[in-house]
Amino acid sequence: MGRYSKYSDKELADLLKSGDQSAFTEIYNRYWSVMYAHVYKMLRDREEAKDVIQEIFSKLWLKATEIRSNQNLAGFLYVAARNRVLNLMEQHRVRNDYVKSIASFVSEIDPGAIDRVDEKKITQIIEQEILNLPPKMREIFEMSRKENLSHKEIAEKLNISDQTVKKQVQNALKIIRPKISNLSIFVFALIILK
Repeated sequence: MGRYSKYSDKELADLLKSGDQSAFTEIYNRYWSVMYAHVYKMLRDREEAKDVIQEIFSKLWLKATEIRSNQNLAGFLYVAARNRVLNLMEQHRVRNDYVKSIASFVSEIDPGAIDRVDEKKITQIIEQEILNLPPKMREIFEMSRKENLSHKEIAEKLNISDQTVKKQVQNALKIIRPKISNLSIFVFALIILK
């Protein structure tokens, strides 16, 4: 292993092209810290800099056969690092622009409009869930909620027991509640995607 430290970059690159793992290890040891410092200076993030360096050396090993014989190894590594950092910066910029545009959109929405959309959409969803109830349960539930009749009044009108009315209303609520439990998430998504 010691003899590899005496080889020039060109000799190491030639050995690397032939799949020499010791040559790769020497290149890694020779350039890791200087490449890390270079990338860290651009990114100012230790973990991201380590990831970039790891990726560069992985690609160097995987694409060793593509290295030209007269390739400047240090130059090759620096160009690969610079390109990867520029790509990362562009990805961050695009992501930040997207987040800013969403935040701007949400902040520009009239709160009254959100309330109206919420109320209208919630009402539509609840009405649809009521329509999906079994016919007798729906009739009892609507008499209770829409006509504001007591359980006793409903029981008298439909010629059934108070207990039956109470049970039907409870069952209707058990069916409807889970369906509308995620409405706030739904309404927020609706506002964002409209």
